Amino acid sequence: MFPLVATIPTDQRLIIREAVASDAADVLLHLKTVGAETDFLSFAPKDIKRSLESQAKLITESQAADNHLYIVAEINHQLVGGLHFRGQDRPRTRHSGTFGITVLKDYWGLGIGHKLIEALIKWAQRSGVIRKINLKVRSDNHRALRLYETLGFIREGCICREYCLAGQFYDNVCMGLEID
Repeated sequence: MFPLVATIPTDQRLIIREAVASDAADVLLHLKTVGAETDFLSFAPKDIKRSLESQAKLITESQAADNHLYIVAEINHQLVGGLHFRGQDRPRTRHSGTFGITVLKDYWGLGIGHKLIEALIKWAQRSGVIRKINLKVRSDNHRALRLYETLGFIREGCICREYCLAGQFYDNVCMGLEID
């Protein structure tokens, strides 16, 4: 299924592919960069404490599991986005999992997040394992909420006061997509 190649509105070639262990340094740099670009994520740059070795191990474990996916989006060999889906470990819940997604701010609004999530959905449909994709999004992140709803995710609940930023609390909207 991977790599996927698309052209974005800037006429640049976007490649979506599975992450490999040698991407670990680029992934860590990407996470630190996006963590500094928006407060909508659950982490700031200082929260990224994973070592290069542990990031490589996480990617390798994702490759080996039938209910995990770690993909990256590249333009001109630069990592501009990523998506990590982790299925549950226990037999009764391994058919479901949660993902996180990041896109560099310079590339917002170009459909990269949409393409990453579409790739996740197609992978899940072909996996033979995944029957439910879950996510959490800050309730005031209206742009992300619209994106997820456009892709068929439905609001399933709310976790109140899940985020605290500069002393202000924010709710998290729980969303899901059934894969049938």
